[in-house]
Amino acid sequence: MTFDTEKYLRHLDHRMQSVATLNWALTIRSQWQAAPPIAVHIDGKLTLEGNLNAITNPMLEVGLVHCRALMEFLGLCDEKGSLSQIKKRRPSDIGVEHFKNASGPLPMLSPGVAVSRYGGDADEAERALLSVFRMTNKGLAHSTSGMIEDPADFDLVEIASAGVPSLMVSYFYTPLGLPRPDSRISTRPRDE
Repeated sequence: MTFDTEKYLRHLDHRMQSVATLNWALTIRSQWQAAPPIAVHIDGKLTLEGNLNAITNPMLEVGLVHCRALMEFLGLCDEKGSLSQIKKRRPSDIGVEHFKNASGPLPMLSPGVAVSRYGGDADEAERALLSVFRMTNKGLAHSTSGMIEDPADFDLVEIASAGVPSLMVSYFYTPLGLPRPDSRISTRPRDE
């Protein structure tokens, strides 16, 4: 398979930024039970009024899709409710194994390795990664009830949104000798 490596690296950097934004949106939205009013000014002019969900919902949804895409890029998938390794890619798919260093092609990530990186319980790590697949499948790709079935789902997505970028750094960027993309989001402390 041939593809523009530099262009694809920029695409991965964009995905990493989207996952960082997902993590930020989860953190900021969790500070309120009901979404507070917001006003967005652009170039000093009021441009948008609404509530916090007007900003955080799209960030959450886009971040979930990019988080899932990064997991699939690394070789992970959901197979009947269990975290699994992709067995066969479509001909047009680009995965971690399409990149190589001096040791050869980078390997796909196994579920065991993916969950072992988490500092907590391995079962919780697997549920966190699977929650991203479930929410993108059930809640974003289809009109359905129960995208967030349990308030604990937010905690699981937060774990995944912190863990997937770490997996990308450890098993993609570092083996290729590439720096971690600067995906930080800067904010100001909330005035009480």
